[in-house]
Amino acid sequence: MARAEQSVVEAAGHFLDSFKHPSRLLIAISGGSDSTGLLVALATLRATGRYPNISLAACTVDHALRPGSADEAMAVAALCARYGIPHITRRWDGAKPATGLQAAARTKRYELLVDAAATAGADAILSAHTLDDQNETVAMRAERSAAGVGLSGMADAVLLNGSVWLLRPFLGVDRAAVRAFLAARGETWIEDPSNLNPRFERVRIRQREGGLKHSREAADRLALSERASAFLARNVCPDPEALALDVLAIDTALSDPAAWRGLLMLAATAGGRVHTLETASAERLRSFLASGRLSRVTTGRVVFDRRREGLFVYRECRGIEPTLLPAGAAALWDGRYRVTNIAHRPIVVRAAGYGANGEGEGLRGPALRAQKAMPCLKFEDGTMVPNGAGFIQAIIAPYRLFLPRFDLPLANTLAGIWGVPAFPSPPNE
Repeated sequence: MARAEQSVVEAAGHFLDSFKHPSRLLIAISGGSDSTGLLVALATLRATGRYPNISLAACTVDHALRPGSADEAMAVAALCARYGIPHITRRWDGAKPATGLQAAARTKRYELLVDAAATAGADAILSAHTLDDQNETVAMRAERSAAGVGLSGMADAVLLNGSVWLLRPFLGVDRAAVRAFLAARGETWIEDPSNLNPRFERVRIRQREGGLKHSREAADRLALSERASAFLARNVCPDPEALALDVLAIDTALSDPAAWRGLLMLAATAGGRVHTLETASAERLRSFLASGRLSRVTTGRVVFDRRREGLFVYRECRGIEPTLLPAGAAALWDGRYRVTNIAHRPIVVRAAGYGANGEGEGLRGPALRAQKAMPCLKFEDGTMVPNGAGFIQAIIAPYRLFLPRFDLPLANTLAGIWGVPAFPSPPNE
């Protein structure tokens, strides 16, 4: 066996060896060379009988973006049948956006894969991203940001929607090696014409000569996450209304990149934001904290309220829309809370404000201001919902949809601060 082909088999074998418990794995397969290579390699190893506790299934997401996509999904189903692997097709129906198509397609693809994983009873989803994809990702992120975290590549494992892990067994394997492996076995693959369309950023990066060929190692990202986690665990007082940091913690955040990242992730969660502050907003916050002024600054939907006793962080009470929830319905409110209506009639979820119905009674200072942005549940006639706290669960917004493995320590510390269950570990840990 040629060295390139051997690298594919070794990567697949090392991956299967990492599972210590019986597992069902759902392979995301488009029919392209990478995903076809992953399926063939895993199926070949599974057929040796050395992995009796591993079962395989496959899913093709038909994005319905071009003629013939349904036929391609059928061809993939036939390939899976040839290897004895159950196959599911999920189709993206409905209107497609005129802009941001690839990002929208990626989001929908993951949503459909999560649904397919539940249907298949899978413990994990497998994606065939290769080293080529990794290099392209690093190059794209380098163009968007000068921050150290921004130069990192894809994680080898990502928790999707807080429910199922997506694993990437081929992240250290060259695409050329995967294609050599398939050619040696007489297998073909489908070429997606969108991979040649310079309209898409990844294609432009791919076609460029040279390019950035390194990324921050996963171990470095994990260490950064662990240090940020430790900073928050030591310094954050999880008050129900306004999070409080000790005065000395402010200086630490300004001098330690990991602590600064921890503070930004804390603020993103408090504000119900998927992303941390943009560079200009983060620098404005840094200047405010470095000044030592006892005052308040608002950025990214969050108030940073500096007092003699420390720094208080809470959601600004602005731009918070009320939500009408029918009986039995659930919704994400303000990016911060999932509210499930377990009553027998509709409820309205709005920002609490203060002064009416006793809301804010007994509070003062930052806690009183923070109370204004807390969720308040009422029936349509204006009466309070009894035991409304049982309807509400806090959300860790930055990690609600995507949680890279190397950020798991930080995510779980944030979960502890907000009093929600910890995120699960990957099934092969």
